[in-house]
Amino acid sequence: MNTAVDALAALAQAKRLSVFRLLVRHAPDGLAAGEIASELGIANNTLSFHLKELTRAGLIRPRQAGRHVFYAPDLHAMNALLGYLLDDCCQGRQECVPARTGARKRALADCS
Repeated sequence: MNTAVDALAALAQAKRLSVFRLLVRHAPDGLAAGEIASELGIANNTLSFHLKELTRAGLIRPRQAGRHVFYAPDLHAMNALLGYLLDDCCQGRQECVPARTGARKRALADCS
């Protein structure tokens, strides 16, 4: 549960949520920090702080490529969070299971 709380806390800030959503759109490869800053109009030092928070929460992963650091969403962590949030949907009643399963399958398919 602490992992979910950390992830949700990281996403509860507008700029971090925007960064995460942008990276999800560019999954699985992600974007270089400079591209993120340019796309979202965030100053580099501010972006660095937000990237560190998202990394600490386990939602994104940095990857060094030459002089650039690329950031990509951790798709397994994202889907684990979605699963955690939806696991008790409708108190486990059968009519809710396809919606939960379908949402996760769509999330996995869209991001792989």
